[in-house]
Amino acid sequence: MDHIHYALSTNSEMGTLFDDIRFVHQALSGIGVTDIRLNPETGDLNLKSPVFINAMTGGGGLETEKLNSLLARAAKETGIAMAVGSQMAALKDPVERRSYEVVRKENPEGILFANLGSEATIQQAKDAVEMIRANALQIHLNTVQELTMPEGDRDFSGAIERIEAIADRLAVPVIVKETGFGISRETAAKLAAANIAAIDVSGYGGTNFAAIENERRKRKLTYFQDWGIPTAAAIVEVKSVFNKTVLASGGIRDAKDIVKAFLLGANAVGLAGSFLKIAMEKGEAELISEIHALHEDVGMMMTALGAKNLPDLVNCPAIISGDLFHYLTVRGYDPASFAIRSKN
Repeated sequence: MDHIHYALSTNSEMGTLFDDIRFVHQALSGIGVTDIRLNPETGDLNLKSPVFINAMTGGGGLETEKLNSLLARAAKETGIAMAVGSQMAALKDPVERRSYEVVRKENPEGILFANLGSEATIQQAKDAVEMIRANALQIHLNTVQELTMPEGDRDFSGAIERIEAIADRLAVPVIVKETGFGISRETAAKLAAANIAAIDVSGYGGTNFAAIENERRKRKLTYFQDWGIPTAAAIVEVKSVFNKTVLASGGIRDAKDIVKAFLLGANAVGLAGSFLKIAMEKGEAELISEIHALHEDVGMMMTALGAKNLPDLVNCPAIISGDLFHYLTVRGYDPASFAIRSKN
């Protein structure tokens, strides 16, 4: 619950760099809204919507049980997938299982992601999946959060070996994600050698867990406050070396950010902080309405760009400028390649 309250009260830096992307308008798009198909290509994850509720909560007693229940009902009503927060709390204290199990109770046929850190064992991974009858497992990487956390871990050796072992032994697909600091192409290249189904870039610009954990410290580690790879840049980094499903999250605000994420190469987009704020401040009905509105707005923009389906968006030209242009250039990418595409 500390994390939830701090997430709501801590201002995001909004450093995703999505604002440095401008669409090239297609005045003769040649399609209509009824031509649009929003089914994403996500391999074994089998997502039905381009949007999913990313990992947020659980393990905080009745309050988080109620919140997860609300989120699960919203996911069921709108047909989107949902991830729970780290289940290690429930593996250590069975009393906390209810705060996670409720998501499957509320959404019996939905697509649910279990969640554990990279310190997890194979058996813990199996137990987490069984707990919510999950369709996939997220393994989160959170070095900066743990280092900033007063009681956090200080040793991160052996993580890739544990991820490989879990991916090889688990019966459901494995997603590796960050927790708001982004994944570089160097990290993605290491993960590409493992038997994982997807990478969630979870870039800088959304909920800042260093800022949250610093609120819990006497001596703040201020050097971690603006640490990380902006989400827009992280998508390009990961896509350049990972040829399976790429999920985008980290400060995704609206449908325009969602479309831009797909234009850069993402296969689906996760929202956490913005959904949490609506759920906590406005309630379930408003969250459901917002998710429906996101679907509608994505379809409207795709119509304007002449993209009948989500994969078509990678053929839509866009102009990259500002800090994102600079970042991609110095990292060896060609920003101009996004402006000159096959779209007629």
